Amino acid sequence: MSFKTRAAGGGIGTGDSSSRSNLSQKWTLFLCLGSFCFGLFFTDRMWTMPEAKEIIRPAAPVKGQKLNLVSSDCTTKTVTERWDPTDSDGDVPSTQHAIQTLDKTISNLEMELAAARAAQESILNGSPLSENLKSSELTGRRKYFMVIGINTAFSSRKRRDSVRATWMPQGEKRRRLEEEKGIIIRFVIGHSATSGGILDRAIEAEDKKHQDFMRLDHVEGYLELSAKTKIYFATAVATWDADFYVKVDDDVHVNIATLGNTLIRHRSKPRVYIGCMKSGPVLAQKGVRYHEPEYWKFGDPGNKYFRHATGQIYAISKDLATYISINQHVLHRYANEDVSLGAWFIGLDVDHIDDRRLCCGTPPDCEWKAQAGNVCVASFDWSCSGICKSVDKIREVHHRCGEGENVLWNSTFLKPQHQLLNSI
Repeated sequence: MSFKTRAAGGGIGTGDSSSRSNLSQKWTLFLCLGSFCFGLFFTDRMWTMPEAKEIIRPAAPVKGQKLNLVSSDCTTKTVTERWDPTDSDGDVPSTQHAIQTLDKTISNLEMELAAARAAQESILNGSPLSENLKSSELTGRRKYFMVIGINTAFSSRKRRDSVRATWMPQGEKRRRLEEEKGIIIRFVIGHSATSGGILDRAIEAEDKKHQDFMRLDHVEGYLELSAKTKIYFATAVATWDADFYVKVDDDVHVNIATLGNTLIRHRSKPRVYIGCMKSGPVLAQKGVRYHEPEYWKFGDPGNKYFRHATGQIYAISKDLATYISINQHVLHRYANEDVSLGAWFIGLDVDHIDDRRLCCGTPPDCEWKAQAGNVCVASFDWSCSGICKSVDKIREVHHRCGEGENVLWNSTFLKPQHQLLNSI
């Protein structure tokens, strides 16, 4: 009896203790939750930022200007605003102009560096260079106005003599032309398949007498004219620092002063290609003259070539000659030299200048034009792609269509600073 009573009393005591424990946990949870909510409310009241309408801000800040933020219940705070270039329309053109100027400067420096590298490679590879380049390596490159390369062959001795007797100054006059007018004139030729053979020795003897050749590291051949043109420009720009580089055939008559006065009008253009522009048919038939083996690259049969200068004479600026020098190993050669040159420029930002005075006919055509005051730059016969029987006829062309010797010596082509450099 007493055992049961004692057990019952122990059960009642245990129940009361459990109830008090549950109640204490509930109050603790409630007090924690209440404290948390009160803390959030108090924090929100203390740290509320002023509204945007209460901030005073200058109307038109400038680049890098510090802004003062003032609110009704905060102290003045200073921040630096990050400038957005689009905020000021007036600064955009000036920025673009500065970028373009910088790009042009970088481009010019790259061209100069490429020309210097080309000259260095020519020396290291043992390519024949003129005495001008050898001296320029020590004293700095002289400035010239134009280099005229007269394309010639081993069998064209009589043609060369006829040119020397007409429009190409000789001896002291040629040296004076280089010194005073900044004009270089050379016959351009490579070497024979048997280097050092009788043909090469004949050219060496002729050069020793006249000193008017530019020898190329190139094997001569009619089907190699595109390669020869490429090597000519690369060698010329490495040898002489000129504004323009001209290629002309040895059966064409040229008025040098008129050519110079024509080119000088385009001196400010960095990439200029001047000649008589044409667009002849692409000849797919084998065995015909000017056949193009890669005719399929130009589209359907019967298509025409893109515009390019006729091969008798054309001129390019220094930047384009340097471009050829830099990329000569990857520039594709077509069968026809003039087409190849046009292809090298067709994808570039180049000014194509079509000047018909570079392709006048022989007398009476060039004579009539000269009498009308429109002296021709170059004269030849289209039917012969040069002056027909030029050895005999070029003297007549020179007599009837020549500009006169005084015109050349009274003309000025070099810039004043160039003349000063050349006189030092």
